[in-house]
Amino acid sequence: MSAISPLPGCTDIAKPSDFVASGFWSRLADYAEIAKPRISLMVLLTVSCGYVLGLESGSISIKLLHACVGIAAVAVGSSAVNQWFERKTDARMRRTMNRPLPAGRLHPMEVLLFGCAIAVFGCTYLALLVNAPTAIATGATFVLYACLYTPLKRVTSLCTVVGAIPGALPPVLGWLAAGGRLDQSALVLFGILFLWQFPHFFAIAWMYQDDYCQAGLRMLPSGKSLPHVAGLLAVVYATGLIPVSLLPQQFGLAGGTYSLVATVLGLAYLAASVLFAWNETRTSARWLLWTSLIYLPVLLLTMVWDHLHLLERV
Repeated sequence: MSAISPLPGCTDIAKPSDFVASGFWSRLADYAEIAKPRISLMVLLTVSCGYVLGLESGSISIKLLHACVGIAAVAVGSSAVNQWFERKTDARMRRTMNRPLPAGRLHPMEVLLFGCAIAVFGCTYLALLVNAPTAIATGATFVLYACLYTPLKRVTSLCTVVGAIPGALPPVLGWLAAGGRLDQSALVLFGILFLWQFPHFFAIAWMYQDDYCQAGLRMLPSGKSLPHVAGLLAVVYATGLIPVSLLPQQFGLAGGTYSLVATVLGLAYLAASVLFAWNETRTSARWLLWTSLIYLPVLLLTMVWDHLHLLERV
């Protein structure tokens, strides 16, 4: 028997090192939350699709990996600076009040420095290992999202249009990384993402309009907005998305299979928007949101698949 026996029930007393380890993993989890990994993964999916579509042949090089690393770093930096700007408004909303900054688990200055540092690293990485156009466009995305769109949310509902610009750029970044030029094809990819975002965002904004109003964010809809405005705008953008989504075939990015899938997806997205406009409820808003989340990856992956088949025939 040992000289010092543990007291009954006290065999699991934590050591100082346990607290250090717990603190490390807790901070790591907080930084992971700051990074918004699910959004970053969606960004990388669109970047990868844009890269493949920008290739003149079916050969994918290590440059795609470099592009994903650099763009992911800037996306994380954008998210960090965005949450630094919104730490006070996040504290007023139920769904965001427990984020690391409003909850006080991370210091604002460390998050700001982290966001700026990793964004600069990402742009430098892209300039050195991918190309200058990709680095410049990615840097512009950071400025538009973190430094323009985010502050505008407290000023005007037109912030949604401004925010849709950096939101539509990821496939263009992939296109540039593959060596593509800013031509009509790149503009088509931008247009699809630009229009897709509005019904998606209106559904989210409608579900959380009370939170946005309480936080003083001038989103559309917000607070006492006229009924059916968000739904009708969603219908307008979903309608415009259908012809734009069919343009890739006209520019040789995809073939008939893609156009068929794009038509079906576009009509489904429009139907969900009409349902939301007709009867603005939490259920119809969720249907529209889930339809949007299915629409985009299926559309882009089908476009890439069809594009690769076209390259094989050349």
